[in-house]
Parts: sequence; C-alpha cells; structure tokens
Amino acid sequence: MPIESGSCASARQAKQKRKSHSLSIRRTNSSEQERAGLQRDMLEGQDSKLPSAIRNTLLELFGQIEREFENLYIENLELRREIDTLNERLAGEGQTIDGAELSKGQLKTKASHSTSQLSQKLKTTYKASTSKIVSSFKTTTSRAICQLVKEYVGHRDGIWDVSVAKTQPVVLGTASADHTALLWSIETGKCLVKYVGHVGSVNSIKFHPTEQVALTASGDQTAHIWRYIVQLPTPQPTADCNQVSGEDEVEISDKDEPDGDGDGSSDCPTVRVPLTSLKSHQGVVIAADWLVGGKQAVTASWDRTANLYDVETSELVHSLTGHDQELTHCCTHPTQRLVVTSSRDTTFRLWDFRDPSIHSVNVFQGHTDTVTSAVFTVGDNVVSGSDDRTVKVWDLKNMRSPIATIRTDSAVNRISVCVGQRIIALPHDNRQVRLFDMSGVRLARLPRSNRQGHRRMVCCSAWCEDHPICNLFTCGFDRQAIGWNINIPALLQEK
Repeated sequence: MPIESGSCASARQAKQKRKSHSLSIRRTNSSEQERAGLQRDMLEGQDSKLPSAIRNTLLELFGQIEREFENLYIENLELRREIDTLNERLAGEGQTIDGAELSKGQLKTKASHSTSQLSQKLKTTYKASTSKIVSSFKTTTSRAICQLVKEYVGHRDGIWDVSVAKTQPVVLGTASADHTALLWSIETGKCLVKYVGHVGSVNSIKFHPTEQVALTASGDQTAHIWRYIVQLPTPQPTADCNQVSGEDEVEISDKDEPDGDGDGSSDCPTVRVPLTSLKSHQGVVIAADWLVGGKQAVTASWDRTANLYDVETSELVHSLTGHDQELTHCCTHPTQRLVVTSSRDTTFRLWDFRDPSIHSVNVFQGHTDTVTSAVFTVGDNVVSGSDDRTVKVWDLKNMRSPIATIRTDSAVNRISVCVGQRIIALPHDNRQVRLFDMSGVRLARLPRSNRQGHRRMVCCSAWCEDHPICNLFTCGFDRQAIGWNINIPALLQEK
C-alpha cells in the first residue's frame, strides 16, 4: 500500500482547508441574503396583535442589533489577536534590547498599557454603534411610563420653583421671576390665587404643613408668609396631551413658547399683603422652607447666611454662618429639626436643631462646582445636585464619601425625591428631566418633543406621590409648569 510523504499530506490538508473556507464563505453570503426574508416570514407567521408597520420596524431594529454584535464579535477577535501579537513582540524585545532582559514587572506594565488601550477602543466602538438603537427602545419605554397630563401657563417670566400643598385642598404653587407666585388647580390647570406682595423675583414657594399658608422667598431681600383661600373648580374634559410625534428631539424657537399675556391668571383672586415679612438678610433670599411643625422657618440668602425665624413673632432665632459664597438652596427634614443648606462654595451643610440648647453643623465636601440643591430622604440620607453635572447620595452617619454618584451630561438644578419609592427627579439645564433610583440606576427620561416638554432650562421638580392624576411636577424658564403621570410600578418593573 503506497504511503504519502509528509509534504504531500500537508499540501492536501491545506487544499482541504481552503476548500472548506471557500464553502463557508458561500454559505455565509447566502445566509445573509436569506436571513431577512426568513425572519420576516417567521414574524408574519406568528399570531400578533401588533400592526404590520410596528412589526416591520421591530424586525429591522433587531436586525441592526444582530449585525452590530456580529461586527463587534469579529473586531473583538481581531483585537485579541493583536494583543497576543503585541505580547509576543514585547517578550522578544525583552530578551534582545541592549543585551539585557526586561524585568517581568516592566513587561507586565507595557502589555497592560497596550491591552487597556485596545480594550478602551473596543468599548468606544460598542457604545457608538449601539447607543442609537438602545436610545430608541428607552424613548418608547419612557413615553409609555411617563406621560404629560397638564400644562400650567400664566406667568410672564421664567418659573424658578414649584411646590405642592400638604393639606386639603391640594393645589400647585409656582414662584416666578415676574414677581408673582401663583396657585393652580392641579386637575384643571386654572389659576386660583395670585400673590403680588413681592417687589422682586419670587425664587421659591413652600406650603405650611397643616394650614393654608404659603412661604415665599424673593429677590427683594425678604421672605413673606401669606394666607390663601381657594375653592377648586369642577374638572372639565381635556384634550389628550399624551400623543407625541415620532421625533424624540426637536429644536424649538423662542416664538413657540407659551404666551403668558393671554392666560386666565389676570382674573383670579389676588393677595397683596403678607401676614408676616421676614427681614434680616442683606441680599437676595433665594430659598425658604418650614421646619417640622410649621412654627419656625428657615431662609437662605446670597449674603452667605441662612436665618432661622420664629413665625409667630417674626424674630430672628439663629443666623447660620459658615458658607464662603452665596447660598443656593435650603431644605428641612420632614420629621426632625434638621436643615441642609447648599452653596456656590461647592459644599452643603447640615444644621442640627434637635437640641434646643445647642446646634451643630457638618460640612459635606464632594462636588467640584456650585451645589444647586440638597434634599432629605426618608431615613439618614441626603441627595445633592450640582453644576458639576453630578448627583450624590450621602449617608448622614458617614459623611466622608457618597454612597452613590450619578453622572450626567448637564448641570443639575433643584432636585426632588419621591420619598415612598426613593426615586430622584433631576431637572437639567439642557431641558431634560431624568429619573434615577437611590443607587444611581437610571430609570427613565421624561419625553420631550415638538409638542410637549420644556423648551428651556428646567429649574425645579416636585413630587406629589398620592395624587391620582399628576404625581410629578416640573417648571422651567419657558414660563410654564408641567404635571406628569409617572407609572411608578411599571417604572420599577422595567428596572
């Protein structure tokens, strides 16, 4: 029996490999051509209630995903081969350079550096190729879970703050640069009361915990406490505001902003004189809030101080000093005598008034730009937002470092926390509003298109967890406030 030489056997094996490789290429090309038709036939054969247009769109999206991951897989294999080649070359150089061997530590350093560069290239390619597809799914999900319910239009300038009453009847309050504060019916969007007692921009509004009394802070260097009486109108059927166009992002010119001149706020009851005026600051009063119980109020000012007042006598109880630059916000704990103040000096401070004889202060340092707000949550947590585009969650028992950090693409303004579900609403300079949980996981982004959403900077957010129609409110410098319905169970299920 004839025996093949080693060279003949090698040649035959190489020929068989080339033939097999050629056959596999032909099969791959034919499968690429048949795949789309096969998937479409399978989709059409399924019993589905989806319209054909949506089904075709889904098929195309899944096809794009498959192709992107195939490309990434191939590129990953090539990068791995490059890494192996580079490591072999570095090992060879280690034996020949200047006749001396490189140490294992030097080889590991070079190989690790090259590997990290290639890994970063792979990550960048993956993010760039899949972000558009993933965004399309996130947008669809957000629209189903977060729906615009009502727009509150009536101010003649930007709205700095929004708040919800804690007592019945539950009304919405807005504070505006037009020197007024307005109270609204949440259900109908009608203006119920206009407060015109300030002679400067109204920068914040907060409702008394048990009475129909509001606290407003102003650029006129004062904070006012004023009483209101409202009678809620009967809700009327409204047009559906939830239908949005297919475009997720549409640039809108200033001429498309709501016109405050033609609204009904001019014919609503007007309050002109406060019950009490708090006057101790030497600069703009940027924010104010009630301490638990409502017998004391705290104010934050651009004069770098926060003041604690007795509401009944209007007397100054404490002047809280220590910040190096202007204050931007203040907030009180819902059940304890604690106050947190934030500042342009990149810090926020916790003031403890639980012991009447002494008050202590703790300084939180973790941001690199203005801290725009810091708010309490249930338990021992504080959430802070900053112009450095981050939001940090802190444990009051361990102030050295945050327990979670959220990084965003735009400055963060006055945040709010849904206490029961521990969801943070982030209003941004770039007109977006995003929802995160306390561990820093992104849950949703409120939809914004050419028909709904804010058209300028979003200044503030406020939760109203128990309201059946709107449970989140936002306001912005486009002179409107918006009421949203957030399907929280669905939102958490998506998480």
